[in-house]
Amino acid sequence: MSRLKFNKLADGFTIYFKDYLFLKHSPNDPCFKIGKAEAKYKMHHGHFKIREKIKTQIPLLRFKLLDSSDVHLELEFKNSEVQVLKVFIQAENDILRLRFSCSDPEFNRFWMRIQATTDEAIFGLGEQFSEVNFRGKEVPLWVEEQGVGRGDPPITGDWYTTYHPQPTFVSSQNYFCHCNSTSYAKFDFTNEKFHELYIWSVPGEIVLGKFEYTLETVSNLSKLLGIQPKLPDWVYNGVWLGIQGGNEIVEEKIRKCLEKKIKIAAVWCQDWQGIHMQGTQKRLIWNWEYDSNLYPDLPNYIKSLNDRGIKYLGYNNSMLALGVEQYQYALENGLTVKNLDGNQYKIITDSGEKSLLDLSNPETITWFKEIIKENMINIGMSGWMADYGEYLPIDCVLHSGESPEMFHNKFPVIFAKANYEAVKEVDKLEEIVFFTRAGYSHISKYTTAVWAGDQLVDWSLGDGLGTVIPAGISIGICGIGYYHFDIGGFHSLENYFRTKELFMRWTEAAVFTMIMRTHESVKPYDNLQFDYDDETLEHFAKMVDLHVRLKPYFQYISEEYQKTGISPFRGCFLHYENDPELYNLKYQYMLGPDLVIAPVIAPNKDLWKVYLPKDDWIHLWSNTEYNGGWISVRAPLGRPPVFFRKDSKFKDLFKSLIEI
Repeated sequence: MSRLKFNKLADGFTIYFKDYLFLKHSPNDPCFKIGKAEAKYKMHHGHFKIREKIKTQIPLLRFKLLDSSDVHLELEFKNSEVQVLKVFIQAENDILRLRFSCSDPEFNRFWMRIQATTDEAIFGLGEQFSEVNFRGKEVPLWVEEQGVGRGDPPITGDWYTTYHPQPTFVSSQNYFCHCNSTSYAKFDFTNEKFHELYIWSVPGEIVLGKFEYTLETVSNLSKLLGIQPKLPDWVYNGVWLGIQGGNEIVEEKIRKCLEKKIKIAAVWCQDWQGIHMQGTQKRLIWNWEYDSNLYPDLPNYIKSLNDRGIKYLGYNNSMLALGVEQYQYALENGLTVKNLDGNQYKIITDSGEKSLLDLSNPETITWFKEIIKENMINIGMSGWMADYGEYLPIDCVLHSGESPEMFHNKFPVIFAKANYEAVKEVDKLEEIVFFTRAGYSHISKYTTAVWAGDQLVDWSLGDGLGTVIPAGISIGICGIGYYHFDIGGFHSLENYFRTKELFMRWTEAAVFTMIMRTHESVKPYDNLQFDYDDETLEHFAKMVDLHVRLKPYFQYISEEYQKTGISPFRGCFLHYENDPELYNLKYQYMLGPDLVIAPVIAPNKDLWKVYLPKDDWIHLWSNTEYNGGWISVRAPLGRPPVFFRKDSKFKDLFKSLIEI
């Protein structure tokens, strides 16, 4: 049976793959258009305003079939008598590859329509904080800051702005679509009859995969994009405590936790390279060597922590601070991004003026990797936050001569790859973990973990606690399996301050992710911390204990991800694909195949509404059995809504959690 079918119509054609209609072409509804346009990009602190002026848009009406077989097609599209676009379509088992070549390099806009159904749901598109199902939405795809206080109206950002977009989606019709392009794009799912991909370049390739089941679809997509390196075993042994201020403060925080029998896997000291204060905001000195005043003899201190079973984590990013020794070396040796005049491009961030590493230059990458090896790994660090990646400006000059428009989206991937190679070259993979926020296609090959970025320390559904759930579901569709977030959030603006209840609820949500890690926030002196009082510490201890007891399950779903590419953090629709109610559930998820988690994401709630897929579920805390549908359960602090499958092979482990 032929998997690829081309049907010639009176004035057009249809293309089926595995009996699914993907492309339909007619003079009134062409499946391809190309054009020419000019764009303007304006960046402020990693946020972009992007505008364009379309000069030409050409619907490609005339076509000619050049070659065809059961496994490939070659089509030529013309504008008048001039051949403009060639499309080569190759079927490879369950994968359909569409490759494009354009005769005129000045064409820099491309539209493609994929046939749609009215009841279809669309998932993925990278890390998306506001939606899970994108049917009815138009989604811009550009690496930038998520935004601060996103809501109605937002302080900065929009519902779709994200650190980690991806031109990748999965349909409830059990196919995936991935575009191999790094340019700006908009994917439009608003039309009842088709989805329109609008890409600001003629892409080299668009890949479609068609399968029988949703899990199979996502599994094969992950294998195409790349599966993350396996997490070290130690990450499941306790919480990662975000602590700043030097050895004495770190030791005091550790003491308080140990007195409450809180299990500590690591301390994460992002200020290992020094701090500077901006009012009540604690900012870091971006110089990648340890500050001997704040952390005297850090290598020996790290060894003393390791002897007690506690790892030490640090911080780096893709920029350098004004005036430090590394900054001067990079500037003098041409390792930083230049402006159009050939001078240093001054990047303005919330932490002041910086210089951005030119990651198009192989010498920059080699130099940066040696800094990681010598100044971080060799002093004993077991990991670090690899921050930023969104700030490459468009009005700059790169060493490679590449267009910044095309390099911008892949910048965070190259940054992650540099961190990955530094770890790999010293044979420390599966021992060291670094975690990134910015990303794009194929970063899953390199980053060992992802965190959700900088949420606001509040309950808002635009930028607060709730947003970390759709983000985890969406990014889990796109190859990322090891995902987590700052417990308590990060941004604290004007009257936004972390409350005790918010911190406790955020901690409860973090129990059921692969990594539990706290953050002091941007204003640590104004915001409640895990050691605020005895009640907070005791709640924290119970939640960390729950997380540690789940280690066998975490190991199981980690191995499952390594073998299949199915993320541990997943939408319920992956396992129960025939229930349309699950398509739009944004604020609950499954952890592996056996747990449904519905975190309490609003204040002053003792009762919480949950939708359970049709199956036999046991409520963790009451042992009550449910068979699916909408229910309400009691959810006091310390008892978040959690349900396990009745026939799970881990049911005895789950039942043991009630003892805490």
